[in-house]
Order: sequence, then structure tokens, then C-alpha cells
Amino acid sequence: MDASPITPDLDEALRYAGVRADESGDMHRKMAEIAAQCMKTVTPRCTYRVSEIAWENGMPSLFGGQLVLPGRTAAVMLRSCSHAALLACTLGTTFDALARQVQARDFADALLLDGFGGAYVEAGCNAAEREIAAKLPGKYLTDRFSPGYGDLPLDVQSPLLALTDATRRLGVTLSESNLMNPLKSVTAVIGLSDTPQQARIRGCDFCAMQTRCNLRKAGKTCGT
Repeated sequence: MDASPITPDLDEALRYAGVRADESGDMHRKMAEIAAQCMKTVTPRCTYRVSEIAWENGMPSLFGGQLVLPGRTAAVMLRSCSHAALLACTLGTTFDALARQVQARDFADALLLDGFGGAYVEAGCNAAEREIAAKLPGKYLTDRFSPGYGDLPLDVQSPLLALTDATRRLGVTLSESNLMNPLKSVTAVIGLSDTPQQARIRGCDFCAMQTRCNLRKAGKTCGT
């Protein structure tokens, strides 16, 4: 990615941290302090690759069949696309170390930092999307969607990380349950089409965080 500053949305970070809009006055100031502390040492790092899409038994196939995306979600999102980008982004182990330090001294601050980390890595993904769009003028991007969204299984993580070389480039690894390390890491697929894309996948049912989201456990949503 280019060296342009990545500036996450602090309101989004507060939502990720479980702070309601009507509670966010003083918390916004505190989040800004935590953001400044984090951004001194942590920067999102991303890598991506673009592949032509072929179709195998109604499923999009990338990189000559090295990755076939099963299920309805991928088929719907990529049905009018000629190409797809595979994206991986992480805040790295520096964020994990900072999170442990903050949690040891103040649990409330740790919750805010966790929310900021979620918004920060998403901002990194947004920056990578802008770079992809700039390199491919005339192409229209779909919303990005990740393993765990809709019916795209988590076991897609392993070939996605391999194809983007994310373990070597970014240090992202998988647990036995297909969860990524470092803590704030994201993988995604983005369709590329010659026509504007109207398909949108939103809501908790399509979110990769649905099984471990603090907002969802509290009966709230992030609004996306």
C-alpha cells in the first residue's frame, strides 16, 4: 500500500467497543487518546492479489482452480464480476503486545483499544480497496466479504492466506479452528466488475464476527 496516513473513524471504533452514541461524549476524548497512542507504533499492513474468475459447478474459481469459493454468498457477490481480489490485512503483533500492556493496567481502556483496533484494521482494508480501484480504472468493486460471512466457510482462510502469501508477508497464521493471529487480522474477497455493483451484504447474519461480537452478545449492532 502507499504511505498515505490511515485514519480510522473514531465513532466506528466506539461502536465496536460497545459504546452507545448517547454515551460517547467523554468516551470520544478517551478514544482519541488511545488512538493516538496506538498509531504511534501500529500501522495496518495489507497484501492482495487479483485473479480472473472461472466457474466450476456454479462456484467462482480463482487462480486456476487453486481456490473455489463454495456457497451462495460468493456466487451472488461475484456473479457479474470478471475478476476478484483476495485481500489480507493485519495490525500485527505490535498491536497484540500493546493490548496486553493496556489490559494489565486498565480493563476499560483495553476495551476501547480493542474497539479501535477493529476500526483501524478495517480502515487498512479500505485503503487497500482504494489502491486496488486506482490500479484497475474502469472496474467497479463489490463490497468485500470474508470467510465466515454468510455461508462462506472459515476453512477458506487457509488457501486465501496461502495465495496472498500473508504468512510470509504479514506474519498472519491460523489456529486449528481457522481463527487468525495476530489478533486484529482480516481476510476478504472483493469482486471486480465492468458494471456498477448493487449487491450489498449487511447485517449480523453475514458478519465474520457474529459468534464473538461483544455488541451482538449485548443485544446491540454496529449499524452495518
